[in-house]
Amino acid sequence: MDVAVSKKKWVKIKKYFPFYLMMLPAVIYLIINNYMPLSGIILAFEEYSVKGGIYGSKLVGFDNFKYLLVTKDAWIITRNTILYNLAFIILGTVFSIFIAVMLNEVPGKRMKKIYQTVTLYPYLISIVVTAYLVNSFLSTETGFINKAILGSFGVENISWYSEPKNWPVIIVVVYLWKNFGYHTILYFSTLIGIDRGYYEAAALDGASRWQQTKYISLPFLKPTIITLTLLSIGRIFYSDFGLFYQVPMNSGALYDVTQTIDTYVYRGLMQLGDIGMSTAAGLYQSVVGFVLVLGANFAVKKISADDALF
Repeated sequence: MDVAVSKKKWVKIKKYFPFYLMMLPAVIYLIINNYMPLSGIILAFEEYSVKGGIYGSKLVGFDNFKYLLVTKDAWIITRNTILYNLAFIILGTVFSIFIAVMLNEVPGKRMKKIYQTVTLYPYLISIVVTAYLVNSFLSTETGFINKAILGSFGVENISWYSEPKNWPVIIVVVYLWKNFGYHTILYFSTLIGIDRGYYEAAALDGASRWQQTKYISLPFLKPTIITLTLLSIGRIFYSDFGLFYQVPMNSGALYDVTQTIDTYVYRGLMQLGDIGMSTAAGLYQSVVGFVLVLGANFAVKKISADDALF
């Protein structure tokens, strides 16, 4: 019996060996890039020194975490990180669904492909290029807004990079423009999988476009919306580094409204070289994100168990 089972297993391994071989590079990369560095978590609890190395430096407990909780900037960077991400999740979801529904109404496969490409294009642009595109609009002396719009009405130039009050809106608009295409494609891929018979039956019953969207499209999109939202909640203590560092051109005058945990840690690392502090921040973000995903998934499971991730 054991010989037969072993032979069956060997036949199965031999059958799928080419697939295992194809999978091997990805598994090796995953181990090297994602699992081997986990041992470096100990740096979050050490006062790192080159002489002592990762495992020989002085242990300081939770001292490296204090700056995230008790420094004068702790409230500002936490507030900015959370509020921006909440705005991105809410507005990004609504805007992406709206564009996906509009895209689904476009007649003809050729036109749909063109619009899909145009929609996704901003997502593929480097954040450095995006920063210079934004600068071409907001530059005090040569920017399009100051030169072509405000100048034509005789309004004085606005120094965009030194006036913080405008930047919460600018950051959100740039994020939506750059990232909505990716999420739109995800929602659109769900919409095109819906049986057209539902829409045809609804149209025969006199349902309007809005009613078809409300009672057919949105219920089918619900699992995708919940999944993407849960994944976004898991990264609510992270921020798009390029968006908050490159786009404002690292302007010190804007730190109050553009400083997030990631940019704060980067500036601290560059100025102080404190590796322990940076590791502590990364661990803090990961743990909090993990807890938030579990909490959000638990809430979803209570409301609609079928839509929970796990």
